[in-house]
Amino acid sequence: MAARSKKPEVSVIIPTYNRAWVLKEAIDSVLAQDFKDFELIVVDDGSTDNTEKIIDSYDQDLIVIRQTNRGVSAARNRGIAAAAGRLIAFLDSDDLWLPRKLSSQIDFFNSNPAAVINQTEELWIRNGVRVNPKNRHQKFSGMIFERSLALCLVSPSAVMMKRSLFDEVGLFDEDMPACEDYDLWLRISWRYPVHLIETPLIIKRAGHADQLSKAPGLDKFRIQALIKVIESGHLEQEAYRAAVRTLQEKCTIFAGGCRKRGKDAEAKHYEELAGRYRGQVTDNRGQKTEDR
Repeated sequence: MAARSKKPEVSVIIPTYNRAWVLKEAIDSVLAQDFKDFELIVVDDGSTDNTEKIIDSYDQDLIVIRQTNRGVSAARNRGIAAAAGRLIAFLDSDDLWLPRKLSSQIDFFNSNPAAVINQTEELWIRNGVRVNPKNRHQKFSGMIFERSLALCLVSPSAVMMKRSLFDEVGLFDEDMPACEDYDLWLRISWRYPVHLIETPLIIKRAGHADQLSKAPGLDKFRIQALIKVIESGHLEQEAYRAAVRTLQEKCTIFAGGCRKRGKDAEAKHYEELAGRYRGQVTDNRGQKTEDR
């Protein structure tokens, strides 16, 4: 691995919280990459298990940051702030990389210098068994903003991006306890193509109890992200209309769930939120068009 005194090409950031049971495999999958010009930053977000012991066993191979528990967004942002590389790659501590993950993405950037972000395909393992993603999880390459509105089509563990991109779009939103990646990818994908390397180069593991994507009520945070991008004033007309339609759909469904659980006040809030954009749709240039 590149010494800290030498500026590496890539900064790899692993945020972790009480994942000692899989952390070593994640770290080892980075250290086993055939591309070696990287630094590995592990951000321990206040773990209370034996994470510290595992991290300390690597001696000089890691840059270690420890902080009180503040959530995955704060942990990733802390890693970004410490990163020295021109490129940033993330690895969630319950996922794994295959050995050519970094080199394949570096090759892509070398062949496509105008690109700012790419991701690879992935293999899914659920409770130790290989599974196939559903059609709605299919990844695409290019301007994927509208395809990404319904659910997140970018995996943090699969991404490599230019560090300068954060200066333009901002960091992960630390006020969002979940769907913080969905929020960031929306802010990026309306501006730039997200390129796909079709080779599966990460192993995405699911089914465990502490998986954030299994948390209930995730659409509440997707709605929050949609409002941010809708009200940013940056979207062109078609993207704006698509985002509004998705917001209305998610608000209606979420409100229905609230009604079933007897949370009438919360349901009313999301029903009113859906109605806020009904009737006329205004694009970012102040022009109004019918919302059919």
